[in-house]
Amino acid sequence: MKTIIMGCGRVGAALAHQLSTDGHEVHVLDRDPNARELLPGGFAGEFVVGNGFNRGALERAGIGTAEAFTAVTSGDNTNIVGARIAKEDYRVPKVIARIYDPRRADIYADLGIPTVASVRWTVNRISQVLRHRYLDPEVTFGNGETLLIRETLPAWFTGRPVHDLDVNGEIRVIAVTRGGHSFLPTADALARAGDAVSLAVSATALGRLSSFLSKELGT
Repeated sequence: MKTIIMGCGRVGAALAHQLSTDGHEVHVLDRDPNARELLPGGFAGEFVVGNGFNRGALERAGIGTAEAFTAVTSGDNTNIVGARIAKEDYRVPKVIARIYDPRRADIYADLGIPTVASVRWTVNRISQVLRHRYLDPEVTFGNGETLLIRETLPAWFTGRPVHDLDVNGEIRVIAVTRGGHSFLPTADALARAGDAVSLAVSATALGRLSSFLSKELGT
């Protein structure tokens, strides 16, 4: 996965190192050339001097083919502008922004941009969400241990009990949206084509859910 990280402070540098170690293509963008020193020796990714407002810098970082963009600078305003440009102008599939002021979370939510709070989330949590980029968390709870995820069910799941997705203590279907209306599924409710399900998922079970939804699609 090709990821652009805007901001090379402690969080950005640690995230870049972790994703790079996992084998992802990482491009770090920071307006301070000295921020490069926070990256570990032997970092296999690319460092680009610039900011998320500058399209030239973004394009040098390869945003046109990026699969994910994370805005983790020390400023909420910078992060929201950078994330919005990545999402709306360059159509990056997965965009995540760090926030310091939780009162601004609604602004990001209105833009469809998942947020992580610097105090409550760790680099591991951000990395986990990026790894499972086809699962898009809408809300997080507590310290990020539980997420609310809304997914359209794959065609092969049609006709199966909705609660086949449940895994005790890890995954729970809490609502189904069908034809624009939502309902709480009964124990024997069957999935129909086009159903979207809302699930409460343990952060550690994202991989399990992703594998289950895609296993019969060959992805």
